[in-house]
Amino acid sequence: MLSKSETISIQQFDDHGGEPQGSPPDIPKLMPGGNYIRIGRDSAKSTYLLFAPPEEEVGVLAKYLNTFKKYDVNLLHIESRPSTKMPDLYEFMVECAPSGSLNGAIEDIKNSSQYLQVISRDYKNQENTVPWFPRRIRDLDRFANQILSYGSELDSDHPGFTDATYRSRRKYFADIAYNYRHGQKLPHVDYSEAEVKTWGIVFRQLKTLYSKHACKEHNHVFPLLEENCGYREDNIPQLEDVSNFLRDCTGFTLRPVAGLLSSRDFLAGLAFRVFHSTQYIRHSSKPFYTPEPDVCHELLGHAPLFADPDFAQFSQEIGLASLGAPDDYIEKLATCFWFTVEFGLCREADGLKAYGAGLLSSYGELQYALEGNPEYRSFDPEKTATQKYPITEYQPIYYIAESFEDAKEKMIKYAATIPRPFGVRYNAYTQSVEVLDSKPQIQRLVSNIGSEMSILIDSLKKL
Repeated sequence: MLSKSETISIQQFDDHGGEPQGSPPDIPKLMPGGNYIRIGRDSAKSTYLLFAPPEEEVGVLAKYLNTFKKYDVNLLHIESRPSTKMPDLYEFMVECAPSGSLNGAIEDIKNSSQYLQVISRDYKNQENTVPWFPRRIRDLDRFANQILSYGSELDSDHPGFTDATYRSRRKYFADIAYNYRHGQKLPHVDYSEAEVKTWGIVFRQLKTLYSKHACKEHNHVFPLLEENCGYREDNIPQLEDVSNFLRDCTGFTLRPVAGLLSSRDFLAGLAFRVFHSTQYIRHSSKPFYTPEPDVCHELLGHAPLFADPDFAQFSQEIGLASLGAPDDYIEKLATCFWFTVEFGLCREADGLKAYGAGLLSSYGELQYALEGNPEYRSFDPEKTATQKYPITEYQPIYYIAESFEDAKEKMIKYAATIPRPFGVRYNAYTQSVEVLDSKPQIQRLVSNIGSEMSILIDSLKKL
């Protein structure tokens, strides 16, 4: 679930997180009454160094270890492997804890290596470094619990703030997300009668608008979700059932999350075709209002479109573009996500239709966007990325995609303008991201493309 705003000060954490004002800012804050982390500063994260010695020699590893010892840097993990950049060499991958004088160690290693790459959130503004990003799908476990807001803690203006039962249920859902790890079965949730009633109110009202206002892809998938995943007025679908359905359709899966993730972390999940989804539901006193995305938003708004191949590819392209991108481009990509995946419109033969989850899960705004008098603009990532938007009222501007394929091609073109020293490719076989920054890697990619082209040509001959 993507954060709407990441402008959160340390004072806010002091107010809501229970930490004294003078506590170290580097330490991740634990949420009272729960086990999960609200957020930690970047410097509390590990730093990865990838480097190759100038030549093979006995004792070279010991020399590097002495460098780390010299600067009091603690190591969490170290491994050697064949170099991905220079086939005749090998390289070391070292995970460093936030300790000692890491800057000094980096400078010494840089001067005694063929190459050095630093992957870290804390060192992202230094030369030859890129922000850390997950390389394997299981790496999503590293940040899935570092949420920006909500979870079991609620702001004073939240509809459920004074409801002890609701707060207890929010803690229950937050702990489910906290304990989940990649590869596990998504836990089954027994929703209460009140929760199912709230879902039913939202489900019933929105379904009356879908045939008229939802895009054809959403209307194609929704009956399949009713048939296969228990989408109905008197039942809240289980994430496990929906995730399995999406995996069979496009390879997308759902992962439980306790609250809002940072834009960088949320978008990184999309690169692996993973959507971080909440399981809690809005407060029953206001069934048509929620200050944060809930299970109605996730399952009625987002999930149906992730079953469409073109939309799934478009969403993944945004995620891949975010990996290793500078902070200012993360903000731009998150804005593109906001105006497409959350509040996007598309053009069909009989007029404009909604495909954004924020519209498809909001009875009032879905009507306003297509029956009111907002401003419409064509989707152009370069221009859309800098458009400001409100988060507490209906959108004054909506962007129109000619098709998901057209939007995808525009995003790929825009991603090429992001300043990062490598390209990335998702390997669906290993569920990992391949960093393309050397000639051998490009050659392997060309070889793979050649094999796919042979299959295509052979298939065309048989038509």
